Amino acid sequence: MASFLGTVRPSPSSVSCFAPCRRQISVYTSQISLPTSGFFPFKRILQACLQSNLANGDNGVQLPAQQSEIVFMGTGTSEGIPRVSCLTNPSKKCPVCTKAVEPGNKNRRLNTSILIRYPGPSGRRNILIDAGKFFYHSALRWFPAYGIRTIDAVIITHSHADAIGGLDDLRDWTNNVQRHIPIYVAMRDFEVMKKTHYYLVDTSGIIPGAAVSELQFNIIDEEPFTVQDLKITPLPVWHGAGYRSLGFRFGNICYISDVSEIPEETYPFLQDCEILIMDALRPDRSSSTHFGLPRVDKFLAYSGNQFTLSNMSLTIFPFRL
Repeated sequence: MASFLGTVRPSPSSVSCFAPCRRQISVYTSQISLPTSGFFPFKRILQACLQSNLANGDNGVQLPAQQSEIVFMGTGTSEGIPRVSCLTNPSKKCPVCTKAVEPGNKNRRLNTSILIRYPGPSGRRNILIDAGKFFYHSALRWFPAYGIRTIDAVIITHSHADAIGGLDDLRDWTNNVQRHIPIYVAMRDFEVMKKTHYYLVDTSGIIPGAAVSELQFNIIDEEPFTVQDLKITPLPVWHGAGYRSLGFRFGNICYISDVSEIPEETYPFLQDCEILIMDALRPDRSSSTHFGLPRVDKFLAYSGNQFTLSNMSLTIFPFRL
């Protein structure tokens, strides 16, 4: 269950430009079985289609009122792709980064994050998983294209910078669009936020009139919880030795963005998962903190799921797989 912490002060009544490139999983066909209790908007989720539209000036699409979708805000590593170090290296040319700087190239990838869009009882909902260092750039790229204005909640997988570094940028929404944004986070990661984003956790020291994000912190454990009528099941994993991270399951979709090992107790929650979005840092091997493609491939042979890759480094050419 999630416990509400809130904020100390009550809520009152950049520079980069990226060429348009839209990638999404859209939900089209095949009925799936749903729980007998609780609201589940993902009623048609079997077929996942990775779509790309490289036309400049693309304004996104208007979904039917009852259709759900996932927008990939980013599928890259903490540094993002391309890397400055690659582009300025006089002795070695990196093929991925070189391609990524081309207008509209699909290998330009920011911090891994997704936006879940679904129809709720009171209108369409937008649930963001992670707001990393490049969140604002991702929002500039995708929110206008899809006509997304509000953020109904942010769910945090872990407390590394590529997952929480953009929390400060949520001020644009809480200053100009909505009064506050609920944040769902594990206690261990909230303790980190008390240090890295102390002025957002305790706003009592903010100078009157200063604009900071108005966030409502909700502590979650590893039990299922509900966000805006959507049931979320945490998927505990290891992200390096001794470091716990969370994946999440919603409907028949499982999302695990940062993983080096999946504990045995998590496997039952992956059963009957039809779409798996999985960490895959490198094409040839895993690292101490991330799955590589061979590990993902072996896992999928065991599970039989459809999959999409995330957290891909510059060593992966995803559109040549």
